[in-house]
Amino acid sequence: MKSPLGRLGYSTRALLLVALSGLPGLGAALALLLERGPAPGWAKAAFALGAAGWALASLHARSRLTRPLGTLANMLAALRGGDYSVRLRSTPGGDDFGVAVGELNALAEDLQRQRLMAIEASALLAKVMAEVDVALFAFRDDGRLTLVNRAGERLLGRPPGELLGRPAERLGMRALLSGEAPRTVEGELPGMAGPFELRRGVFRQAGLPHTLLVLTDLARPLREREREAWRRIIRVLGHEINNSLAPIRSLATQMGEMLRTEAPTAERDAEIAGGLEVVARRAEALGRFLASYARLAKLPPPRRERVSVEAWLRRTLALEPRLPVELSPGPELELTGDNDQLDQLLINLVRNAVDAALETGGGVRAGWGLVRGELEVWVEDEGPGIADPSNLFVPFFTTKPSGSGIGLALSRQIAEAHGGTLALTNRDEGRGCVVRLRLPLGAAP
Repeated sequence: MKSPLGRLGYSTRALLLVALSGLPGLGAALALLLERGPAPGWAKAAFALGAAGWALASLHARSRLTRPLGTLANMLAALRGGDYSVRLRSTPGGDDFGVAVGELNALAEDLQRQRLMAIEASALLAKVMAEVDVALFAFRDDGRLTLVNRAGERLLGRPPGELLGRPAERLGMRALLSGEAPRTVEGELPGMAGPFELRRGVFRQAGLPHTLLVLTDLARPLREREREAWRRIIRVLGHEINNSLAPIRSLATQMGEMLRTEAPTAERDAEIAGGLEVVARRAEALGRFLASYARLAKLPPPRRERVSVEAWLRRTLALEPRLPVELSPGPELELTGDNDQLDQLLINLVRNAVDAALETGGGVRAGWGLVRGELEVWVEDEGPGIADPSNLFVPFFTTKPSGSGIGLALSRQIAEAHGGTLALTNRDEGRGCVVRLRLPLGAAP
């Protein structure tokens, strides 16, 4: 229960407490004045002046107590209202009120700086969201749209004024707010011309939960990769076909001119026969090139069966007659794969290693082992090593005069069709390179 004094306001209580502090002295003066009988006029005037001074001092003391608090209250009200530009003038002397004023000014500066940083961060976020090429949507807990960027507007085909505040059902997006995520969606919105990846997240704004919906166009990068693959294929095909057609065109023109202008002689007939032989060789080389391309492009899926790793390596290494390949036996293992394709893969790797070793008079070694639950087959040579690793697996790229440029590309394609990987690097010790083939062992045939 509050005391009667506690029911009064702070200003009134301060006035009463100050007044009560001077009341004993005023009472003592009045007692002395009345003790000797009727007081003379000058004593009464002096007492009245003292009482008036006591009242004025009480009011002044109340003002000195309450005015700083009012100033602090006004400052706090301004801060609560978001006005961080207000500053208080500190009092000299470093008293407690001056310390409080300094702390409030420092607080106002900190709040002003934080608000500026928040405004800049919000502006940057809004700029990034507007420019990013990913559709972003934010929905409140009640399913209404609160945020959409330009990519999202294009996806829905409507301006933001027709989107913000609308429920997900009316926008045709209710199904996107539920179900598995991430996942691939297609054709569920007007602007979906191809597959999109859907991702969702949850965040809070102004204390309310929101769902962030992210839709990434997968068709565009796929189309870009497809175009780049076509560009590379056309570049390679054009180069190889031009290399064959240029001498054929030149020889055909030369032989036609000879037939028109020269009389038949044994020398002329020999030159024409030689030219026709060159044309035939170039046409045959062009045919081989196109056959190699068709082979690379039409690799069938593997027909899986049980394959003994040791028997596979011994059988394949025995097919290389130019140089004996040293075999380092490993553990007894089996894998599931296509026997014919695996033979072709290893034949290509061993042939490349022997080609490199014959250049320097070095040797070739091969072996296998178990690495992190997978089969690793390695073939290393003592050749000159790899000068430019960037073109190793580029189809039709070769540094050999009679090479087709599809051996490593076809080998890696076979390895990946079996769920494996193929890597070719220079050896850490000595010259030459090592190729490492990783294949899983657990796939069922």
